[in-house]
Amino acid sequence: MTCCKSETTQKNNSEGTVFLNELQNQKIIDLTYSFSNKSIYWVTAKEFELQVVAQGQTDKGFYYAANNFSTAEHGGTHIDAPRHFYETGQTVDQIPLFNLIGNAIKVNVVHNTKNNPDYQVSIDDFKNWEQQHNQPIPNGSIVIIETGFGAFYPDKQKYLGTVNRGPEAVKELHFPGLSPEGASWLITERNIKAVGLDTPSIDYGQSQDFKSHVILMSKNIPVFENVANVEQLPARGFQIIALPIKIEGGSGGPLRIIAILDEQAPYY
Repeated sequence: MTCCKSETTQKNNSEGTVFLNELQNQKIIDLTYSFSNKSIYWVTAKEFELQVVAQGQTDKGFYYAANNFSTAEHGGTHIDAPRHFYETGQTVDQIPLFNLIGNAIKVNVVHNTKNNPDYQVSIDDFKNWEQQHNQPIPNGSIVIIETGFGAFYPDKQKYLGTVNRGPEAVKELHFPGLSPEGASWLITERNIKAVGLDTPSIDYGQSQDFKSHVILMSKNIPVFENVANVEQLPARGFQIIALPIKIEGGSGGPLRIIAILDEQAPYY
């Protein structure tokens, strides 16, 4: 048995080394904004705070640093768990890892948002992607949407539409989102794992009923919001790894999300 265990360990180590060597030859893009006092949060949510507990040399001769932080679940680069808008939806700790990792595509709608901050991504935007690439959105895809608003982060006026905070500021929000019709089409006509975009919400800023949230989350489709560096992604040929902080019972939380590009990923 010792021999067999040793052989298994050697095989696993060998496979791990091969994976790491392959990974070194691929491009990795960090799609996460750092959390700080500049992080953008929903106008009614508690913003990120970092409290320094210790920082410096100790009396025993070694350096030591430690902090406390506090934050709302929904702000900065984060995940919306299905429970966020659906009573029986998965909480953030219940989302299968399979739904947070996988092949992805990017749909670019920047040309539609330049003069319309209230643009809602349509079914036609997804069909145009399919026509351009001569294929349907592949089964099990994670769909990333580029609206161009990532260029404004962390300028609240340009990114959110307002620098004000509190309930009264909600009516001042202006940024693009996914239309309810587009959300329905993605889950009824295509088989997707998750949706992410470079704005504060999957619903556009002026939404009053958050239908796209409800439609997606009623089918346990998680959403990634405030995704960074989306403009660096190709239209296809990449994988997403999106791992949130695992809050038991959480409706969402801070997210570390990366993209791993295939060597021959087409940039169009």
